Amino acid sequence: MSQSVYHIPVQDIQGQAVDLEQYHGQVLLIVNVASKCGLTPQYEGLEALYQAKKDQGLTILGFPANNFLEQEPGTNEEIQQFCSLNFDVKFPLFAKISVAGEDKHPLYQTLIQAQPERIGEGPWWKDLVEYGLTPNEPPEVLWNFEKFLVSKTGEVVARFAPDITADDPRLIDAINQELAK
Repeated sequence: MSQSVYHIPVQDIQGQAVDLEQYHGQVLLIVNVASKCGLTPQYEGLEALYQAKKDQGLTILGFPANNFLEQEPGTNEEIQQFCSLNFDVKFPLFAKISVAGEDKHPLYQTLIQAQPERIGEGPWWKDLVEYGLTPNEPPEVLWNFEKFLVSKTGEVVARFAPDITADDPRLIDAINQELAK
């Protein structure tokens, strides 16, 4: 059994302290997001998923990160404005953090330790390498839009590669299984 995420201090996109314990009893999908990435259009699918399942107990938590080719260079205010104007994001967004490297946020240290392997290591990884990019090696976060599924009790139960979209049956099935518990 993995360690609960509820004890880890975070800040919302306005910089206010947030106690993740407030999400106890909800299924969480924690996603490291970026505004200038080829995967940025995933915001649309994530928002649709949130709207479809929030009344059933799913909450998506977006954590902007600038770890991959500086694809999230903006301030928290700029990020919030971008998400609102371009994708009408209503799911909670948090202050920009680091999800990789020496300054990795404790939330991501916990998520990675709890789920070192991801589902969906598809051809996208190879595409990055072919373009001359160097994605992180496992167990580190590969790229933007990696997804961690957290149970109603705060335990990390699954992890999905960046190219697993919000409508992917593997992700939907895992969410539905957790919601049913």
